[in-house]
Parts: sequence; structure tokens; C-alpha cells
Amino acid sequence: MSLLVVGSVAFDAIETPFGKTDKIVGGAASYIALAASYFTKNIDLVSVIGDDFPQDFLSTLKSSGVSLEGLQVKKGEKSFFWKGKYHNDLNSRDTLDTQLNVLADFQPVVPPSAKNAEFLMLGNLVPAVQRSVIEQMASRPKLIVMDTMNFWMDVAMEELKKTIAMVDVLAINDSEARQLSGEYSLVKASQIILNMGPSILIIKKGEHGALLFNKEEVFYAPALPLEEVFDPTGAGDTFAGGFIGYLSKTRDISFENMKRAIIFGSAMASFTVERFGTERLLGLSAKDIEERVQEFIELVQFELV
Repeated sequence: MSLLVVGSVAFDAIETPFGKTDKIVGGAASYIALAASYFTKNIDLVSVIGDDFPQDFLSTLKSSGVSLEGLQVKKGEKSFFWKGKYHNDLNSRDTLDTQLNVLADFQPVVPPSAKNAEFLMLGNLVPAVQRSVIEQMASRPKLIVMDTMNFWMDVAMEELKKTIAMVDVLAINDSEARQLSGEYSLVKASQIILNMGPSILIIKKGEHGALLFNKEEVFYAPALPLEEVFDPTGAGDTFAGGFIGYLSKTRDISFENMKRAIIFGSAMASFTVERFGTERLLGLSAKDIEERVQEFIELVQFELV
């Protein structure tokens, strides 16, 4: 039931209509690993940080069952930093500052203990870097899930397509699906993207939920209406962590079980947006998650009379 998570462990500074933060812990792999740790305790993390990164967060990861053997620490260098400001609808944002720092020349090294991981979650990174991780695996994982973003579609489309062809599940948002496929209809877009190699496509629609496609079926999971939404940063990564964490726990990669995984991923993401950064993901109980999942179930249950 081993899970390998690859992505950024970083700093963010965030401003939303509801407040702002100074430098706080962020990064795709941070959110993915924390969310997944509520379902499985056999997680390996591959990433890179500078020696400016707080030890207390690393201790939190370790205590959550995340091995840091694959975490590179660059002495005398700084961790990746992103600063952004969200607009009133929280669906659009402006990047105010990006400092790649140690991420600029990151070459992931998969530790021997993780080379036979059954599940691989590739957080958003340079497509060639993501591909290098797949190539380092001693055996093909039971499931490879990949996240990416529109930036790589702008500057590295051919490299991106090479990597997409090697994965089982691609997770992108609706605008990225349209850009990658050249189709406005998400149903048409899904079939074009699935012909690129993945057997499963997840299209994230933010506050409007998520779509799960294979070539024959589609499943829709709504987002939970929340009274308080402070910060959408990391919600997509938390969703991915809950999704892959649930699949790793159950070891069932059928389309039917992926429907359940989508709900658990959505539930985890709904926690993240209630606070800034990773704060809300810390200290959740099994009961918290169970109750949140039940809210999703009640949201879509109805009877025809």
C-alpha cells in the first residue's frame, strides 16, 4: 500500500478578500502528502527545500507517516516561494512574485525504498522532471496519477504530451482541459485527452465540483457549499491527496471505487479552503472526515416519487 508523492514543498504568501498572510508553508507535495496521510501511513516524499524551511513542519510530516528520505535539503539556498492575490470570486488570481530558488534545477532522486511504490502521485512540476520519476521506478506502479497546469501547455506542450502518455490518471482543471484538447465541450475534450494515453481523466471545476471520465462513463461530484472560504490555495492538491490516499488504502482502482475516491478527495479539499495554507489539514480526526463525507452524500441523495 505504499504511496510515492512528488512535488514542491514551498512557501506561499497569500492575499484573499478575507485576509492575508506573510510567508507560510505551501507547495503541492505538502498538501498532497498531508491529505493522503489520513488514509495511509506508508508515504514517501520526493521534493527539494532550502535550509530556510521550518523543521516543525517536517516533523509534522514525519509524525503523519511521511518518509523524508527523498527530500533534498540544499544548504545555503532558499526554498521555492510564491506570492499571489485572489480576486473577489476566488476563481481568479494574480501572481505577484515567483522565486524558483532550489526548484530551478531540481532533479528528483527516488530513494531505493520507494522505487517499488504501488501508487505514484506526480504533483505539478516540469513535465520532463515528472517523467524522470516514472523512469526511476524499479517496477511500474499499480496507478500513476499526474497533475499539471496551463503554463506547461504554453511552454512545453510536446514534453507534456510525452509525460501524459505514461500515466494512468490525469488531473487538470476545466480551462486546462480546454487548452490541452482544443475543445470547449468538456465531454469532447475528455475523449481527446484520453486518447493521449491516460485511461482516466479528472477535470476539476473548483467550487463547481469535479468530473471523472473514462472512455465509456462520466461521474460528477459536486463541491460542498461552505459558509466560510478563506483560501483556495492548495485545494486541488489536497483533492489529489485525498483521492490517491483513498485508492492506496483500498487498493481498488476500479472506476466505481474512483467515484468514492473523488468524494473523499473533495471532502479533504473542503477542509483546506476553510483556513489559510495547510492549517486546516492539521489535526483532523477520522470523525471529522466521516462527517464531511456524509455531508457530500446527503447533498446528492434524492428519491423519485
